[in-house]
Amino acid sequence: MVAAESHDSIPFVGTIIRAMQVIYVDRFSPTSKKHAISEIKRKASCNRFPRVLLFPEGTTTNGRSLISFQLGAFLPGYSIQPVVVRYPHVHFDQSWGFVSLPKLMIRMFMQFHNYLEVEYLPVISPRYNGKESTLEFAKRTSLAMATALNVVQTAHSYGDLMLLTKAAEANQERPSDYMIEISKIDQVSSLEAVDFLDKFLSMNPDSSGRATYNGFVGALRLKPCALAEEIFSLIDIEKMGTITFKQYLFGSLHVVRLQGFQRSCELILTECSDEEDKISEQKLEEFIRPAIPDLNTDEARELFKLFDTDGDGKISKNDLLGCLRRNPLLIALFSQSLLPCS
Repeated sequence: MVAAESHDSIPFVGTIIRAMQVIYVDRFSPTSKKHAISEIKRKASCNRFPRVLLFPEGTTTNGRSLISFQLGAFLPGYSIQPVVVRYPHVHFDQSWGFVSLPKLMIRMFMQFHNYLEVEYLPVISPRYNGKESTLEFAKRTSLAMATALNVVQTAHSYGDLMLLTKAAEANQERPSDYMIEISKIDQVSSLEAVDFLDKFLSMNPDSSGRATYNGFVGALRLKPCALAEEIFSLIDIEKMGTITFKQYLFGSLHVVRLQGFQRSCELILTECSDEEDKISEQKLEEFIRPAIPDLNTDEARELFKLFDTDGDGKISKNDLLGCLRRNPLLIALFSQSLLPCS
């Protein structure tokens, strides 16, 4: 069986799954994922081990839809026997959705019977003599399971659950509005999406999940000015004077994907850095002043603190690239100074 590494610390449950010789995987570690895939191959190809049990969604849902599959189960290229589970019920659906484990257990104990149906589907093998792409193999398996369950397929993933949880923790009235079907989006990881959500939540969105211009400039430590209005209008595609998380995320990712984004970051370092390849507060202020002519010293210092992520008084290459990756819209601060070089 393959399980998240975090399950090992659960009292009693952790002891049981350790005895089952599970393959642990850290969702956010490429090294851990690579090791897990290697172990899946090893155990699946050896007759001394029982069949390897995997949960391709990577999390638990309420059974009303099938979210996107993680590809780890399909990378080894072995045949797969899909198994679907149903929970017939009258009063309480024990499918584990957005419900705490204690509440779930109490509700189950209040019923005389809790039913579980397990259906084994026909084995699915890779096509084209095992040369079918991992993604297509996963899609065929997902379709077969969704058809058997009579549910829809969505592009949501574990990352969407992270966004939902973060929004709920921030007391948003409709946390589900922050789910964006991450598996459809290129060039952003689940952790990066959560970072973007953190920034958006710092804009103090209203109950409908929309942030105002004032909240936007405050979160990015900009002053209300022509440049800030231009950046905001790029995201406010509906011209409502407010933006949603999805608009903010997609607008930020659009900037990151621009062909000149990485080149601009390198030019900033070349033009601003000293002999130690670091940028001082004074140099940063000089470089962004053409974009915001009436910028005062205190406002420039706030921007410097945003870029100086390690707080050592200088902006290193990692500081700059990391900040612009998390706040790509701020590349506009350097537009006027970079213009002659482009």
